[in-house]
Amino acid sequence: MIESGRYTVAVVGCGRIARGQHFPALSKMEDVRIKYACDLIPEKAAGMVEKFGAERAVTDYREVLADPEVESVFVLTPNYVHYTVTMDALAAGKNVFCEKPITVNYPLSLEMAEQAEKCGKILNIGVCNRYHKTVEILEEMNRRGEFGKIYHVYCSFRSFRSIPGLGGAFTTKAMSGGGVLIDWGIHFLDLILYILGGPKLRTVTCDTYSEMAKDMSAYRYRSMWARDTADLSGTNDVEDFVSGYVRTDAASISFNGAWAQNIDRDEMFIDFLGDRGGVRMKYCAGYTLFTEKDGEFVEISPEYDIPNMYAREDRAFLESCRSGIPNRSNIVNILESAKLLDYLYRSAEQKKEITL
Repeated sequence: MIESGRYTVAVVGCGRIARGQHFPALSKMEDVRIKYACDLIPEKAAGMVEKFGAERAVTDYREVLADPEVESVFVLTPNYVHYTVTMDALAAGKNVFCEKPITVNYPLSLEMAEQAEKCGKILNIGVCNRYHKTVEILEEMNRRGEFGKIYHVYCSFRSFRSIPGLGGAFTTKAMSGGGVLIDWGIHFLDLILYILGGPKLRTVTCDTYSEMAKDMSAYRYRSMWARDTADLSGTNDVEDFVSGYVRTDAASISFNGAWAQNIDRDEMFIDFLGDRGGVRMKYCAGYTLFTEKDGEFVEISPEYDIPNMYAREDRAFLESCRSGIPNRSNIVNILESAKLLDYLYRSAEQKKEITL
């Protein structure tokens, strides 16, 4: 364990989020030993050994789970693989960190939570924004009542022609579970629920659109995340635009999200509207508070250091494994976000408001 020696972990899935965030964070922790880098593509796993000091590169995650030295497993695979690897890892007696979303739908998410409880293991989900300094500040300010009553939240996660990996796993619903809502929206909606203190969901309504790349061969883009996974002869059956409205017992929430739109602006922000003050939070950045002070209207944009949220969430996961105490990103605290996504998609499919 961490307090008595190096804590042994394995990473399953060596793609972008692994090599860009989790491997760099874990490799800098002197009390952590990365025993395995596992990926179906041998070169990817081998690259993590060479670059980040993982001890062994393997292609079969079952080899990782059979090793009694491995205490925790990081599941950083495509969405549709989360369920199988996580369920098997928990059954093998491992704690698990699973990247967001939990999996491709809410019923399977519930099964994963039940498996963690049955096995007595920690299962955290990679909702990294819960460890972003700005989110922590706003959550604390709300608890102290500095905004008064927050009655509405509006968020925008919109970009210009940036559908990721068109035709591949990102745009194939059976593999991803959805499009921009499950990819970007989960981050925004989860941090909103967290800052609001975990309100109860009442009703949801949602519309989804897949308009920008109906003809994949004709689609033109400014940028394409995961371009190496694109396959123009593949599938695009997920939404590239979403709009919705949520009622909770605390505040209402409205949102618009776009992987791709014909407005050449990136609009990534969240507005929290309170009766004493309001806040605009820039996604993955700082915030501006709008309030009244000494009879004057003021805008306050504080400056502060923002530590790496991925490194903080990885450390928090390992400390939770050590103590056995669930923390803010334990699956039991993320299920409401998964439920919200599930019902938003149901509303879009049924073309009506749904009461939870």
